[in-house]
Amino acid sequence: MTAELEKLHGGMRWAEGPVYFADQHALVFSDIPNERILRYDEVSGAVTLFRGTSNNANGNTRDREGRLITCEQGVGRVTRTEPDGSITVLADSFRGGRLNAPNDVVVKSDGTIWFTDPSYGIATHFVGTPREKEQEVDGVYRLDPVTGALDRIAEDFWKPNGLAFSPDESKLYIVDSGYLPDPAGPRYVRVFDVDTNNAISGGDVLTEVKPGIPDGLRVDDAGRLWIGAGDGVHCVHPDGTLLGKVRVPEAAANLAFGGPKRNRLYIAATTSLYAIFLNTIGIQRP
Repeated sequence: MTAELEKLHGGMRWAEGPVYFADQHALVFSDIPNERILRYDEVSGAVTLFRGTSNNANGNTRDREGRLITCEQGVGRVTRTEPDGSITVLADSFRGGRLNAPNDVVVKSDGTIWFTDPSYGIATHFVGTPREKEQEVDGVYRLDPVTGALDRIAEDFWKPNGLAFSPDESKLYIVDSGYLPDPAGPRYVRVFDVDTNNAISGGDVLTEVKPGIPDGLRVDDAGRLWIGAGDGVHCVHPDGTLLGKVRVPEAAANLAFGGPKRNRLYIAATTSLYAIFLNTIGIQRP
């Protein structure tokens, strides 16, 4: 029996940042231009408003305590939602200047928070708030949420975007989607080595993704990458070989594994939320 792609919900303008809450049997995801975060109930199928006035929230994840971590690209900050619903600002500046527009985020098993900071969210009113760039590069950052120390760990990207760790966290995959807006730019996934002190090295191109651009990505328990692209989701071997595609009627922005067995792939694709059951499971993340 073959699983089929399901359309779960429509009516968004730019769906992004899905994150699964196993304890709630729910998925939370962003609708960037509409300034809202939505919640899909896996049991009832209902979609409700999780948060309005989201500051053009983009990527989301959970920390080791299960709290929501959000990239609010419209105001250039990374926040944490506390159990009582209040919001704590984790990072909004670096070396005296405002961050550009945090885009996507992942939490490592040691609790450190890693996020990308391209300038997409300060370029147009559609997905953010235009303003002058205060960081000289579109960088990648690592945040220690205990000490508050923020380090820029990569500076050689055109437009850093989605990011994910390998199952053993020895590799860090980071998308460079500089092809949007410049066709001379890259549309790559790069791979870095991560040492025991959280320093990264390498950065070779693992794969080029087309049509469209690579955006968000996730990793399954076999180390395969699942990457949002212009024609759906690309499944890529850890050596960079394209293994296959999940065809989606709209450009896929970001994705998340969910369901009781973590074998349901949720896909935020332009105006809609889709899902498909796979014969693999996503690596365990909070």
